[in-house]
Amino acid sequence: MSSLIIPPILTSPQDDAAQLHKAFKGFGCDSGAVVNILAHRDATQRSLIQREYKAMYHKDLIKHLKSELSGNLEKAVLLWMHDPATRDAVIVKEALCGEPIHLRRATEVLCSRTSTQIQHLRQIYLSMFQSYIEHDIEKSASGDHKKLLLAYVSKPRYEGPEIDRILVEKDAKALYNAGEKRWGTDEQKFIKIFSESSRAHLAAVAYTYKQSYANSLEKAIKSETSGHFEYGLLTIVRCAENPAFYFAKILHKAMKGMGTDDSTLIRIIVTRTEMDMQHIKIEYQKKYKKTLHDAVHSETSGSYRDFLLSLLG
Repeated sequence: MSSLIIPPILTSPQDDAAQLHKAFKGFGCDSGAVVNILAHRDATQRSLIQREYKAMYHKDLIKHLKSELSGNLEKAVLLWMHDPATRDAVIVKEALCGEPIHLRRATEVLCSRTSTQIQHLRQIYLSMFQSYIEHDIEKSASGDHKKLLLAYVSKPRYEGPEIDRILVEKDAKALYNAGEKRWGTDEQKFIKIFSESSRAHLAAVAYTYKQSYANSLEKAIKSETSGHFEYGLLTIVRCAENPAFYFAKILHKAMKGMGTDDSTLIRIIVTRTEMDMQHIKIEYQKKYKKTLHDAVHSETSGSYRDFLLSLLG
């Protein structure tokens, strides 16, 4: 459930474009005005504003935002201006091919998305970068982690709630036999089940595993695998069980201790606002006994803080 708050009486894209242009004029940028408009428009509305801005002023709004804003506010607003699939494609491309490469970031995005979202992302990725996402995974990842990502982005998965109890029990046993029961790990079995199973099926497998064996499936993954491969498997199973809780934990980790991991804070808030941020906020408060709003408020400042808090609703 989205946390985006859109005004009940909405100004036209032309008026929004004019107000943004006004915010850019003169010495410095009225970042408050930019936040007040863009943080309260959905993907379709943002696209229309960009189109009107180009028609009215013969300038690219994204380029103008880039030249007028700076720091974390610039990063957050520019990422927000994309539609969800394009945004994911941009994040993954930068993670796989940027300097430095961020395999954990790419894994987080790819392994937390639904099958439909990934197929859309793949199409956008090819269109934007004239490169297949599989090709960039091949170049940047390695070993079982690479095999998992390639399988996960290429195989369609059922997205409904129905499960087959017999198959659930079979897969729970297969994972136990492939991991904890044997000497060494049959990574290919983990890759096959995790890349082909629906979320409902995998959540049921995790529950059955816990009921049948001494450890949870998560603990088995942690003891049997490592590195980015482990992180990919954990991301898939955690998002099958409770994606909002998964993202709440990532947000907490980004703000924990000395300093703030702003790139993660921006990525999660911006990518989940139009998806399930209301659920993430509930999970965050349940787990940490503090609202996500208060946590973000205490870790950020200025227009950057205003922008993120506006997205949180």
